[in-house]
Amino acid sequence: MTTRIVVDPVTRIEGHLRIEAIVDGTKISDAVSSGTTFRGIEKIVENRDPRDVWAFVQRICGVCTHIHAIASVRAVEDALDYPIPKNANYIRNIMTLTQFTQDHVIHFYHLHGFDWIDVLSALKADPKATSSLAMSISSWPNSSEGYFRDVQNKVKNIVQSGQLGIFANAYWGHPAYRLPPEANLMGVAHYLEALSWQKEIAKVHTVFGGKNPHPNYLVGGHASSINLDDVHVLNMERLNLVKTKIDEAQTFVNQVLIPDILAIASFYKKDLWGGGIGNFLAYGGVPLVDIHEPDSYLFPRGIVLNRDLSKVYDLDLKDPSHIQEFVSHSWYQYEDKDAGLHPWQGRTDPAYDGPKPPYHNLDESKKYSWIKTPRWQGHAMEVGPLARFVVAYAKGNKEIKEMVDSSLQKLDLPLNALFSTLGRTLARALEAKFCVDQLAGFYADLIANIKAGDTQTFNPEKWEPSRWPAEAQGVGWAEAPRGALAHWIKIRGGKVEGYQAVVPTTWNASPRDATGQKGPYEASLLDTPVAATDQPLELLRTIHSFDPCIACAAHLITPQGKLLC
Repeated sequence: MTTRIVVDPVTRIEGHLRIEAIVDGTKISDAVSSGTTFRGIEKIVENRDPRDVWAFVQRICGVCTHIHAIASVRAVEDALDYPIPKNANYIRNIMTLTQFTQDHVIHFYHLHGFDWIDVLSALKADPKATSSLAMSISSWPNSSEGYFRDVQNKVKNIVQSGQLGIFANAYWGHPAYRLPPEANLMGVAHYLEALSWQKEIAKVHTVFGGKNPHPNYLVGGHASSINLDDVHVLNMERLNLVKTKIDEAQTFVNQVLIPDILAIASFYKKDLWGGGIGNFLAYGGVPLVDIHEPDSYLFPRGIVLNRDLSKVYDLDLKDPSHIQEFVSHSWYQYEDKDAGLHPWQGRTDPAYDGPKPPYHNLDESKKYSWIKTPRWQGHAMEVGPLARFVVAYAKGNKEIKEMVDSSLQKLDLPLNALFSTLGRTLARALEAKFCVDQLAGFYADLIANIKAGDTQTFNPEKWEPSRWPAEAQGVGWAEAPRGALAHWIKIRGGKVEGYQAVVPTTWNASPRDATGQKGPYEASLLDTPVAATDQPLELLRTIHSFDPCIACAAHLITPQGKLLC
């Protein structure tokens, strides 16, 4: 029997994603991924001062604000050949790794965790047994019998009130849940603890950027001044607060997130579906020295095709044949509907011809998404933590290779297990540990440089437009928590002439291209089991493993079709 099921929206936040899946018997045989809103931020920044663009484009998202701003600032600096001080690079790296750590913890516990953890099952747990389980895998202090009993009673009160709140709209009791009640109670407790923890690590951004979300940035360096004797700028008291938050984050990731992931994965290690297309792309990022020195990147750059770890391909973001966006199945208009455009030639011209809401189903033979279809040399590519780890592993990165190998060994799983929904979730958690461990190093580098007498955070050399060429174009790239991110800019007469952002979710959520090649979301759902078509938990588990965040991939338009720009 064949059934077409629709999940819309998919996520708890930023959920403008629609998935339609064909279930043939007990497995998915085809899938359609559609972004359901229009963004248009590229049109909003046209004719503006390039130095101001970061403030607009970081509003693409309410989560990845920092990394969009950095990509924009770097695009302008690349166009103007504008170097930045060493301290600015350190601060940008600290803010980037802070965002990665916070984002990955939030994703697992608050956006993805309840795909694996059954809250109602936790109410049946023996708190004493939960305490024994928690103490057996971690030295985290909140592990007593009384602590877990209090958590259980708190959740019971919520459930008995009939107002489930954050625990509503889930498939509790679904047969795909495999954790015993005691492990579920441990997961629920850490869900609640992570809610409090995540606001503390965000204080690193407030110290360096003045606020969070949407901290402040600056073309040519960083917006904060350093003076250890001035209470109004970055001083030793503020820097000591940063160190405290880094230490707290390291403890939480090492004593809560990583033990939880390995414990939970041990119950799901036979569920190795959801691998997807098997092509992986990483722009690389977090430069030890300068963004134009890829060999100094903490996250290596490269392409892996067909899961072949024996070869890593190079990529060039300025080569028109490497990165192209297609609109064959997207609601946009190109002069040649099946041609790909490099972002410097890219266009954002909406042309909706889909069904009028409310509607039952999309037609995948026509245009069916507001998300464009980016390709690298014609290949669909997965981006994100798994892609970064696959590229780093293939390049022989010693630290990442050891993390992957030791984790899979503890789970008694082969390397191929990485290419799955579970592997994608494991890679994200391991990357949180990788990032938080590196944070302390960049903080030490910053302090050492300041102690050596260098307090410069801004280079005024090319700030004035009178020093710019009449025309220039550049690209700013970074690794966002969800994957490879780049912004392309064209400048003419001191104003923005053209702007395009190709974001991580565009890569992963892309619709089919002109050849019929599926995007990563669509391909990853093939052969996914579905125990109950009215409760597609397995489908959500796979899509959530990418950490979909559709705000950056979507655009904005009025109901009458007028551009908001």
